[in-house]
Amino acid sequence: MDIEKKYEDITKKQAMNNPDMAYKMIKWGLFFEKQIVKFTEKNMPKAYKELNLFAVDSIRKALKNPEKTAWVNIFTPVEILQCFDLQALSIECFSSFISGFQCEDFFNDCAEDLGIAETLCSYHKGFIGAIESGVMPAAKFAITTSTCCDANVNTMRYVSEKKNIDSYIIDVPYEYTKSNEQYVVTQLKELISMLEEKIGKKFDINKLKEIIKRENASKKYFMEYAKELATKYYPSSLTLQMYMLFASHLSIGSEETYRFYKNLAEDIKSYPENKGINILWIHLLPYYQETLKQYFNFNENYQIQTYEINFDYMDELDEEHPLEALARKLICNLYNGPYEKKVKEIEKVVDLLKPDGVINFCHWGCKQSAGCVMQIKEAMRKKNLPMLILDGDCMDRRNCHDGQIKTRLEAFLEMIESQKGDRN
Repeated sequence: MDIEKKYEDITKKQAMNNPDMAYKMIKWGLFFEKQIVKFTEKNMPKAYKELNLFAVDSIRKALKNPEKTAWVNIFTPVEILQCFDLQALSIECFSSFISGFQCEDFFNDCAEDLGIAETLCSYHKGFIGAIESGVMPAAKFAITTSTCCDANVNTMRYVSEKKNIDSYIIDVPYEYTKSNEQYVVTQLKELISMLEEKIGKKFDINKLKEIIKRENASKKYFMEYAKELATKYYPSSLTLQMYMLFASHLSIGSEETYRFYKNLAEDIKSYPENKGINILWIHLLPYYQETLKQYFNFNENYQIQTYEINFDYMDELDEEHPLEALARKLICNLYNGPYEKKVKEIEKVVDLLKPDGVINFCHWGCKQSAGCVMQIKEAMRKKNLPMLILDGDCMDRRNCHDGQIKTRLEAFLEMIESQKGDRN
């Protein structure tokens, strides 16, 4: 741990004075992290170990080969990028990694010093700060959607203009209609044309159909896994739960993700029945937070089953009409449209997983999570399911106070234990 802290301190110092060296140190750090996981994490479930290696390697490849990388948000239709052999590097995941290097304060302050609002989501501030500081090299493209977060469009416009790279913004209508589906399909075709021109490679519709086919198969395996999670204990951690976004979003449809979900569905069957408390997590996870790590990292007494963003669109995609299928996926995503839709989808996840409680983390700067959380709490009340609302910052440690989280979490878990004891 002392070596890790020293490495993090040096990386931050280099970010201030020598951004090129900081960039290299981040890449080296990811390489060493991969080796550590490969050779030392013997108690980690084999499917999660595979995911861990894949996630670290994905961001390392994106940083190593920026000319083959697109900056995205997690709702970008990465299936199309895979047709062009482009790596997806999301705002959220990159910022999480720089938080892992404990450099987030430097990058957030860098953005604020340039006039970026303090109240902006720290994922976006950190991403902007990494670019403005010179640490982050320019990607080939910047692609985002208007889904969920009102910062997505402005951040991508800002960074693409700063680095003088091509960008495309997919405007996702608020509700589903056939005409709205065609409106999004038209945009996807425009995106494809831009990629063909800039990369010099023709789009292959049959390759996209194969990707969609793997995506459908992957989701079926994920649902098999989720059904087992209702009763099984499958050792996990906050970081591994965060890495699930690589599978469910940033690489969905890839061969690596298909193998991971297949192994996940098979692996969990060999694990024991869960005798502890199951928690469904809503929104984002502050994976570095000490109290949460203490309770939920590889602890058979308290298990985070998953978090709801992995279920944001579970309908089967039409393999024969892949562009229309992706358009529908964007519009019908639980994070798009009225919040009532999200509440109903969360209720379905609760019925599937049968958790003992729900925790919703209201992340700094995220207006929709803070503004609408009481709708979820009311829905959970009707299901007689305890729910805890926590506030903090998933990326910047300075905005997340351990004492308050510890007090409220422990009281919440004690209440659940008491209720379970009464039922037994």
